[in-house]
Amino acid sequence: MVYLSMVFFQVVAPILIMLGIGAALQLKFKFNLKALSNLITYCLMPAAVFINIYETSVNVEVLVEIIVYLVIFSVCLMVLSSFISKLLKLDRNQSAIYKNSIVLINSGNYGIPVSQMLFATNPLGTSIQIIIVIFQNIITYTYGLYNLISSTKSGLDILRSLLLLPIVHALILGAVMNFWNIGIPVFLRIPIDYLANAFISIALITLGAQLAQLDIKTIFNKLIITSTIGRLVVGPVLALCLIMLMGLEGVVAQSLFIASAFPTSRNSSTLALEYDVEPNLAAQIVLFSTVVSCVTVTIVIYLSNILWG
Repeated sequence: MVYLSMVFFQVVAPILIMLGIGAALQLKFKFNLKALSNLITYCLMPAAVFINIYETSVNVEVLVEIIVYLVIFSVCLMVLSSFISKLLKLDRNQSAIYKNSIVLINSGNYGIPVSQMLFATNPLGTSIQIIIVIFQNIITYTYGLYNLISSTKSGLDILRSLLLLPIVHALILGAVMNFWNIGIPVFLRIPIDYLANAFISIALITLGAQLAQLDIKTIFNKLIITSTIGRLVVGPVLALCLIMLMGLEGVVAQSLFIASAFPTSRNSSTLALEYDVEPNLAAQIVLFSTVVSCVTVTIVIYLSNILWG
C-alpha cells in the first residue's frame, strides 16, 4: 500500500490533475487543438529534447550495456505489436496507433519522477532513466513517427517529413554540443529553458482537451484493453526475461525493469493529433494505461526490490 500511494499521489495524480485542467478549459473555451499540437511539435518538444540530450552524462560502459538492452527490448516490442495488430485485423491507422502504444513509453514526466523517488540515494538510477528518456525520444521520432506518416504517405514523402522535423535537428544538435562540450550563451539558454519547462504542462493540458471530446463509452474496446495489457504486463515480462538473459544486476537491472512498466507515452497522442491519425483512440489509450499503471507499476517496483533490492 505504501508504494501504491506514493506512485499514485506523486506521479499519477498530478498527471490526472493536469488532464482534468485541460478537459475543463476545453469545455469552457473550445481550444484549437491543431494549433496547440503545432506549438508542441514544432516549438516546445524540440526544446525539451535538446536540453535532455545536451545535459546528460553517464559512464560509457553502463551506457553501452543499457543501449544494447534498450535496442533488443524495443525491437521485440515492435515485432510483438506488429504481430498482434495483424491478428486483430486492424486497419493501417489503427495499427499505427496500436504499435506506438506498446513501443512508446512515458519515460519522461512519468518515469523520471518515479526514478527520483525510488533512487533518491543512488543517482545512477535517475541517470539511467534519463538515458531511457533520450532513447525513447529517438524511437518516438523515428519508428513512432514513421508509423503515423506511413499510414498517410509513402516513400520519399516519409523521409522528407522526418528530415524537416525540428525534433530531428534538436536531437542532432544536442548530441553534437554535448559531445564537444559546447556552451550555450545565456541569452539563448534562458528562452530554451523556458520552452523546455513549458513542454510537459502544455502537452498534458492539450491531451486533457482531447479527452474532453471523447465518448467515454468507447474506452473499453478490445484494442485499448489489449494495448494496455501489452504495455503494462507483457512489456515487464519481456524485460525481466531479457535482463536475466543478459545477466544484468543491481540498480541497472532494477531501473530497466521498472522503466519497462510505465504507461503509453503522452507523445504518441500528441503526434497522432498532429498528423490526424486516430487522435481520439491514441488519447484514450494514454489515459487508460496511465490510470491502470498505478497498480501495475506498484507490483513491478515490489518485484524489483525482491529481485535486486
